[in-house]
Amino acid sequence: MGARGHVTIRSMSPSLTIRTLPAPQAILFDLDGTLVDTVHLRIEAWAEALRRHGVVVDRERLARLIGSDGRRLAREMSREAGREFDGVEASVVDDLSGAIFDELNAGPVPLPGASELLGALEMSHLTFAIATSSLPGQVAASVKSLALPSEPPVMDQSHVAHAKPAPDLLLFAAAQLGVTPERCWYVGDSTWDMLASGAAGMTGIGVTTGVADPDALTAAGAAVTIGSLTTLLAELRRRGLPT
Repeated sequence: MGARGHVTIRSMSPSLTIRTLPAPQAILFDLDGTLVDTVHLRIEAWAEALRRHGVVVDRERLARLIGSDGRRLAREMSREAGREFDGVEASVVDDLSGAIFDELNAGPVPLPGASELLGALEMSHLTFAIATSSLPGQVAASVKSLALPSEPPVMDQSHVAHAKPAPDLLLFAAAQLGVTPERCWYVGDSTWDMLASGAAGMTGIGVTTGVADPDALTAAGAAVTIGSLTTLLAELRRRGLPT
């Protein structure tokens, strides 16, 4: 791992498959686009927040930045539009995007296999947590939609100085769970998730339920890629996860 906030990629064997991954002691999950179908709402919220601050965006380009640090996203999109936000305005736009997202995210829908997978993990010996770059107020509705028997542990952007793709959030989550990073799987849908997992020394599992395709996830450091969480659930059940 590089210096704090600096991203490096840990190489994985190209012959790995989900069946040959070393067994984890804990599994961490991204939230938007991984557990709940909200990436399109994130894109809409960011486009509107940027528009209100005079920045018209290319939505395809914007989509590729979803999941990264919000302040970084705001500055990159403003720079590409010919005017770069300073740190204060970037934070204001980040907060505004979150507020708009909250308004849009009235009925979040879990992605296939998400609720069943987390429910099974709750009954197993494996510990798990949600590690998301979202701000604290933006996660409640999505987590509630998973309809889990008990509130899962959630680590959000407020816990660390640097959001993804820096490893800070994932390292914090592993420490909270009492597990070394090397024994964690991190499951996410964006290249930023995979960059963060590699920088943290975790095994990244890329799920193609967001905007990134398998090649992009692999290039960013994913050990394996899967089409949905139902594949991960089936593999964990093969390894003895309760049904």
